Amino acid sequence: MAEPKSIIITGAGSGVGRACAEAFLAEGWRVGLVGRRKEALEETAQAHANALILPCDVTNETAVEDAFAAAAAEWGRIDALFNNAGTNVPGATIDEIAVDDWKRVIDVNLTGVFLCARAAFRQMRGQDPQGGRIINNGSISAHVPRPGSVPYTASKHAVTGLTRTLSLDGRPFGIACGQIDIGNALTDMARKMTTGMPQADGSIKVESVMDVANVARSVLHMATLPAEANVQFMTVMATDMPYIGRG
Repeated sequence: MAEPKSIIITGAGSGVGRACAEAFLAEGWRVGLVGRRKEALEETAQAHANALILPCDVTNETAVEDAFAAAAAEWGRIDALFNNAGTNVPGATIDEIAVDDWKRVIDVNLTGVFLCARAAFRQMRGQDPQGGRIINNGSISAHVPRPGSVPYTASKHAVTGLTRTLSLDGRPFGIACGQIDIGNALTDMARKMTTGMPQADGSIKVESVMDVANVARSVLHMATLPAEANVQFMTVMATDMPYIGRG
């Protein structure tokens, strides 16, 4: 009987990460739960035998390397990574954004993605059979910004560049890389969309949202494709959100 597939999911203690982890666990995958808060990861695991709790700050190089090494030692290989962990700061124009806030967003949303992709790539390149799949969480903001979102939007545009480069660099080693761009999935962080969000014309409007389970199903689809196929970019969003007409 074949061993179950394995995936590491960052930011697995809440929101999109938790929803995706639960979906993969329900499908019998071995899931490494990465996040800063051990208690939140334990809640996600909910006594699933296939869950591996890996407390880790994705901005810490040593912690990331240790977490991926622990997963590889436990499972023998890593088949996939969902690079999901991210953060944001309150909306403001660039002259009102503290440099420390800029650095914090870039550190988590870009350097954290780099460090986790780096650790996964190294493992996937060296394992036998060689290969695997990296899925990066972009955002609608990887395409167009919300008002007052310089750090977040810049970080997500950079993630797209990382995704494209990894897609090329991974080809000789059987490592596929794709990106999911998510719009208005209803998590605790996105609940404010149901009460009103700033629009490009200066107004405040309630925005449509979708169940986060739609994201989980989409990531699961991307991860379960055969090695010969890859979803390079997927946008999954609330049908009536203002993305198409933003601005």
